[in-house]
Amino acid sequence: MKERNKRFKIPHTYVMLFSVMLIMAILTYIIPAGEFDRYHDEATDRTLVDSESFHQVERNPTKPFDLVKAVPKGMEESAQIIFFIFIVGGSFQIITATGTIESGIGNLAKKLDGKEKIMIPVFVLIFSIGGFTFGMSEEVIVFVPIGIALARALGFDAITGTAMISLGAASGFSAAVMNPFTIGVAQGIAELPLFSGAALRIVVLIVMLIITSIYIIRYGEKVKKDPSASVVRDLEIEEKGKNIDINNLITMTLKHKLILLIIGLGFITLGIGVFKFDWYIVEIGSTFLAMGILSGLVGGLGPSKVAEEFVEGAKGIVFGALVVGVARGILVVMTEGMIMDTLVYSLSNLIKILPRSIAVFGMYIVQIIINFFIPSGSGQAAVTMPIMTPLADLLGITRQTAVLAFQFGDAFTNSIIPTSGSLMACLSIGNIPYEKWFKFIWPLMVIWLGVGGVFLVIANAISYGPF
Repeated sequence: MKERNKRFKIPHTYVMLFSVMLIMAILTYIIPAGEFDRYHDEATDRTLVDSESFHQVERNPTKPFDLVKAVPKGMEESAQIIFFIFIVGGSFQIITATGTIESGIGNLAKKLDGKEKIMIPVFVLIFSIGGFTFGMSEEVIVFVPIGIALARALGFDAITGTAMISLGAASGFSAAVMNPFTIGVAQGIAELPLFSGAALRIVVLIVMLIITSIYIIRYGEKVKKDPSASVVRDLEIEEKGKNIDINNLITMTLKHKLILLIIGLGFITLGIGVFKFDWYIVEIGSTFLAMGILSGLVGGLGPSKVAEEFVEGAKGIVFGALVVGVARGILVVMTEGMIMDTLVYSLSNLIKILPRSIAVFGMYIVQIIINFFIPSGSGQAAVTMPIMTPLADLLGITRQTAVLAFQFGDAFTNSIIPTSGSLMACLSIGNIPYEKWFKFIWPLMVIWLGVGGVFLVIANAISYGPF
């Protein structure tokens, strides 16, 4: 039995990513090089694809040294997210060192003791709001450590804490009732009224919230009853000494309350910045850094101790932060090897030969495949919707249904694919190995994809519109 387990052991995350990169490099020698013409659309202020412009270009296969160069290039292109992860990890460690998190989370856990089941759906619901309104994705990273600390204090594990936050946001992002970065962009390209068809997406949201909450609750309860059932049991044993003991809490002092006030004001500032001033990675990271430094000084750590704790926190998430850059290397290989547009064009041609009743599933599957290589929602919309919109007209499928197929195909798998920067960042913050997360998430992913398929059947049957 032990020999079998060794034989089928999942490879290291970096090995898996580099293997995919190698496969893409080999494909640059096999798949014809091609590209679409792109133009700037004044109405949406985005670069779009001319769906009729695909043409073959001179092949540019990835050479061995190009393959190696793709890794640092990927890190360069992902630099904002990588350094954002370091800043969040370091800043949160400063706050943790003041004892405020332990005190605050511990007291909250004591109040929730015996009512743990309430916490999970509440967190899922709260973060889903960010997901379906402003496309909360990378922004969720800063909340993961708090979710993990609370989950552990209540007898759950890091997976439960990460899931109730990240999958809550993912549920809202997948429904995208009024997400301007996915539905908004896709509908703009498809020339649909902005946020039209929201009624069906609200139903999708409700179904997603129920399914996701039940799934996390069942897993969390299993871990609470039998800690050995945790997917990350090794991690929990390693972190055991750091867990919050609700029976032996640190007394909350004035400095802890002041730090909580700083944190609260920091998150209010983030909310205003994101909604009002279009803040993104740089501004969010800067705000979190300021929160960490101010909290450390108010907590009496002193400048040198603040610096030491920051380095300690950043050091603890090096593995996950660098994963983001390695994953980006896959896209670098495909783009420089001139096969990205060829794959999109070929996949769209496959859909054309399908009957209308099946074609919508073809769109769905194509978007899922493309999402592995273009995990950015707005980026995928800009590349695929100029192609899918006329294709939908040709096949007699409503444009709104084509947008829904894009939305599901783009959103669901962001919670499982290793090329998703936000997913890998969340896992790195929680020190959760990707293969462990995969083991936890894959059954839910099957359910989510099935739910998407059912709603696409409904959308196709009712001629989901307005057109």
